[in-house]
Amino acid sequence: MTQRNPGHGLVVHLTSLLTKFSKHGFVDESKALFELMPSRNVVTYNAMLSGFLQNGRLGDASRLFEDMPERNVVSWTAMICGLADSGRFSEAKRLFEEMPERNVVSWNSMVVGLIRNGELEEARQIFDGMPEKNMVSWNTMIAGYAESCRMGEARVLFEEMEERNVVTWTSMIAGYCRAGEVDKGHFLFQGMPERNVVSWTAMIGGFAWNGLHEEALLVFIEMMENYDVRPNGETFISLAYACAGMGFPQLGKQLHAQVIVNSLAYDDYDGRLSRSLIHMYSSFGIMDFAHYIFNNNMNIYTVQSCNEMINGYIRIGRLEEAQTLFDTIPDRDEISWTSLIDGYLSTGQVSKACYLFNNMPDKDGVAWTAMISGHVQNELFAEATSLFSEMRAYGISPLNSTYSILFGAAGATANIDQGRQIHCMMIKMQSELDLLLENSLISMYAKCGVIDDAYNIFSNMVSRDFVSWNSIIMGFSHHGLASETLKVFESMLESGTHPNSLTFLGVLSACSHAGMVSQGWKLLFNAMRDVYAIQPGLEHHVCMINLLGRAGKVKEAEEYFLRIPFEPDHHIWGALLGVCGFGETNAEIAKSAAKRLLELDPLNGPGHVVLCNIYAANGWHVEEQKLRKEMGLKGLRKVPGCSWIILGGKVHMFLSGDKVQPQVSELLSLLFKKF
Repeated sequence: MTQRNPGHGLVVHLTSLLTKFSKHGFVDESKALFELMPSRNVVTYNAMLSGFLQNGRLGDASRLFEDMPERNVVSWTAMICGLADSGRFSEAKRLFEEMPERNVVSWNSMVVGLIRNGELEEARQIFDGMPEKNMVSWNTMIAGYAESCRMGEARVLFEEMEERNVVTWTSMIAGYCRAGEVDKGHFLFQGMPERNVVSWTAMIGGFAWNGLHEEALLVFIEMMENYDVRPNGETFISLAYACAGMGFPQLGKQLHAQVIVNSLAYDDYDGRLSRSLIHMYSSFGIMDFAHYIFNNNMNIYTVQSCNEMINGYIRIGRLEEAQTLFDTIPDRDEISWTSLIDGYLSTGQVSKACYLFNNMPDKDGVAWTAMISGHVQNELFAEATSLFSEMRAYGISPLNSTYSILFGAAGATANIDQGRQIHCMMIKMQSELDLLLENSLISMYAKCGVIDDAYNIFSNMVSRDFVSWNSIIMGFSHHGLASETLKVFESMLESGTHPNSLTFLGVLSACSHAGMVSQGWKLLFNAMRDVYAIQPGLEHHVCMINLLGRAGKVKEAEEYFLRIPFEPDHHIWGALLGVCGFGETNAEIAKSAAKRLLELDPLNGPGHVVLCNIYAANGWHVEEQKLRKEMGLKGLRKVPGCSWIILGGKVHMFLSGDKVQPQVSELLSLLFKKF
């Protein structure tokens, strides 16, 4: 070669060969060739320097840089970039200050390095001090602000630019979407003079990651129908999450087919596309597809993918397969353990959940809360409280959701003492209440019969949502305070909050208890249907039947019943039977209602009892005896009414029909003293 290409031509040829070796990772071969070269120029040195830096050999690069007989701006800039990329930023800054001359690339490299190291303010100072700026300079600084969600400063720079390219627009769109300001990002997107696949993908991803799944798919359809743009892997990753969020399995399968058609499944070098498809199929519960993709990508598996698979199996009740995967994966995190624990608790397998929890190496607040929540769901309230005490003994701070769950348990058992204790404990540990906790407290105090405390919390709330309004409305309604219920309902409307079906259920129930027939009709037909376009459900119809029946309008209740726009079930027949009373006037209605009720629910104990009482009240003793005999054969009896009181930490329960216990007078005495 030296004989064929003497002089400058040989240097150029060997330098080119050296660069190719380095580009493909053959750094040692590049170094050997560099040392064999009879002559070198500054380009050769820069090529070798870049080869070392590109392959992470910073020590060799530093030694070569020091030995270079001649350096130019490229040499200095390459070394600065290498030091900055390796996190040795103080050395990079020192070199930058020592540079004999700088060009715009050198300045841009320094700005990029500072931004990557989180030094955004210093990067701005360098940017402002640049003698000249090009498009890269502006785009780099805008991207730095956008990645930090500082969109105000990014927008100022955007407006100052005399000329923008597609990268500029895309950085701004991605920044707005990252900051949650999707509307602003979409507005910019619509005004872009030109778009490429990156800008389309940024908009699709912006919608998808902000939960606007339908909008993400619509943008993709627009891109495919109106523009000659081919989607890339990033596009399909965002679309997979969008399909999962919408819950459309067929659409997800079509998306997967497009991935295969576009040959993107074979270019998934980092596994992100495969993981997005695993997430999508797991969220659908199509675990055979998820399992196939998972098994074919074991070389790039992550704990996140395993967790998606575990949750997918749990979602469709295949807990054994979730457990098998959990036992075989080499890496587990808190999510893996907590997901499986929660899965067992959701199916009532408390002992298995406790076994896993006891063997969990690192229990965080989420895991403790999952255990407490699962015990509450399985009505193991004492065990849930014990877990909470154990959690605090281990020094784990309760989450807001932990307190919320315990307030729910106290409300379910009407245990006001426990509810107050947890409330006081929470106040000591944190100064401010969020919306979740305030709503939980309203519900707890209302269910425990302390409606005044519930209303005090409601009155002092800074902001309210549907749950806040509905909780206090249901609380007043259950206490039979119809007037207060209607006042709160009017305040809700004045606040601009639109009621939902649960709101109307609470107000109708209050009207029913108070016999306010005209208000109930007005609310149901004039407001619920005509104003708010909410179709009455089963519970609303039951409320209206009770409302009319309790006001003595049994005939009107039957007429209303006959106009219900769907086939009545046993709940509605039971409601009609319940309002008939014992009088002879309504006996035929009662007999008809009871017959249909017992056809739909042959083992309905209360229905049998009500019909027996109606027979007895009207002197139809033969029918009564026949029905009672039938009840005996079926083993039916009405569940007795129950009440209880907690004194000295002990629950004292009373059933309807109980014989008077010797200690009842003492308990009643204590009760009256308490109130």
